[in-house]
Amino acid sequence: MTSVWIDDTEISAYNFQAETFVDNVSGQPRKKIAFDFKVTSAEYHDIAVLLYKMEFRIQVPEKELDFFAAISNYSTSITNLYKENQIADYKLELIEKVPKQENP
Repeated sequence: MTSVWIDDTEISAYNFQAETFVDNVSGQPRKKIAFDFKVTSAEYHDIAVLLYKMEFRIQVPEKELDFFAAISNYSTSITNLYKENQIADYKLELIEKVPKQENP
């Protein structure tokens, strides 16, 4: 397991992958992470509210990653976890946001 912090929420991630790529538009290097995690019925509301923000501060201490990111891909095995005692498999892919250029 890898601990991924999305804002102030710790996620226990598995199948964690990290890479850096060069953005075709900006020409700048950007980080991309992808991982899977479990969400229980009890956690569903808080995780849904968090992910609806769409933009986050991401920290992965054991990989020395700390950046602001947006969701680039997301899926879940169950779309309605309001029924008790269910667990969904979530897949999340986040891409580093390109810093805004200041006007001269």
